[in-house]
Amino acid sequence: MSVNGGPKPNTFSEAADEMNGSAVFPFDESEEDEGESRIELAAEEADRGKRLDAFIAENTELSRSAAQRLIEAGEITVNGEAKKAKYSLREGDEVIVLLPQPAQTEIVPQDIPLDIVYQDADIAVINKPVGMVVHPAPGNPDGTLVNALMFHLTDLSGIGGEIRPGIVHRIDKNTSGLLVVAKNDAAHNFLAGELKTHAVQRTYFALCEGNFKEDEGTVDAPIARHRTDRKKMAVVPGGREAVTHWRVAERFGDMTLLSVELETGRTHQIRVHMAYINHPLVGDDVYGRGKNSLGFSGQALHAAKLRLTHPRTGERMEFTAPLPENFAAALRKLRARKQ
Repeated sequence: MSVNGGPKPNTFSEAADEMNGSAVFPFDESEEDEGESRIELAAEEADRGKRLDAFIAENTELSRSAAQRLIEAGEITVNGEAKKAKYSLREGDEVIVLLPQPAQTEIVPQDIPLDIVYQDADIAVINKPVGMVVHPAPGNPDGTLVNALMFHLTDLSGIGGEIRPGIVHRIDKNTSGLLVVAKNDAAHNFLAGELKTHAVQRTYFALCEGNFKEDEGTVDAPIARHRTDRKKMAVVPGGREAVTHWRVAERFGDMTLLSVELETGRTHQIRVHMAYINHPLVGDDVYGRGKNSLGFSGQALHAAKLRLTHPRTGERMEFTAPLPENFAAALRKLRARKQ
C-alpha cells in the first residue's frame, strides 16, 4: 500500500526537529473524523449547462449566495481555474470548493468527569463516553472532550489550534472508546505520523444488523462524500482508499457482534462499510435503520483497544476499555434471548 507524505520521524527528538522545521503532519482522518475544509466535486452528464453557483448549492451544504461569495473570493475553481458564478458546467468538470476555517473562540475549561486510562508527560489516553463531542463545533460550543481536557490536564499540544488542543484523532459523538491525546507538540507530531502510516492500531466492537455468512472478511471499498447528501459519506468509485477487516465475535441470529480492525481511517468508515455490505450498525440513524428492538440509541460502536508506540520511549503500548453500559446491556438482552 502506498503512503502519502514523507518519512515519519522515528523518535521523540526527531519529531521535535521536524516540528521546529514546520513539517507538521495533518490530523488523522479517523473513523469518525468530522468536517472538511476542501470539497471535490465532478460534474456529470445531468449537470451539463447548470450554473456553477447552483451546482455548488445542490451538492454541498452551502446556500447559493454563500457559494457566490466563495466564487468571488477565488475559493472555488473549475479544472484548476477561477470561474464566475454564471459559468455553465460541462460534463467532467472538476470543481474544488475550499471552505473557510470556522472562527475560533476562547475554549473554557469545564469540570466534566473524564475517564483517563493513562497519562504521562507526553500523552494521555482517554476513554470517551457516548454522547460527548470531541471538540467545539457549530451546535456544540462547550461540554466537549476538549473542555474537559483543559480542566483535567495541565499541558496540551498546540498543533491543533485553539479549538483542538491535544487532539490527534477523533471519534464520533455517539461512538465510545479510546483515543490518544498529545500533551506537547513533539508528541503530537510523532503520533500524527504514526496514524498517517497506520502504525497506530485500533480495534472496535460493532453490533450489526443481520447474520453474517462468513466468520471473517474484509471490505475494500473507496469512501468519499455522498454525491447528493453532503452530510453523509458513501462508497464512491474514485474515492479515498478504505479498508476494514472484520471478524465475528458472537452471533445472535438477527444481529452479529464483530471485532473490527481499521487498516485505513476514513470518516465514518466502519459505519459506511457495514451499511455497504447490508449489515448496518444497530442504532445507526444515518446509515442504518436507527430503530431497533434493543432500545439502543446511536450506533453500537466502541473503540475497545488502542495500540501505539510511545513518542519518547519507543515502547509499544496497548490500552483497552470495557464496553459502556448501554452496549453491555444490549448484549445481555441478546444473550438472554438465546437461552
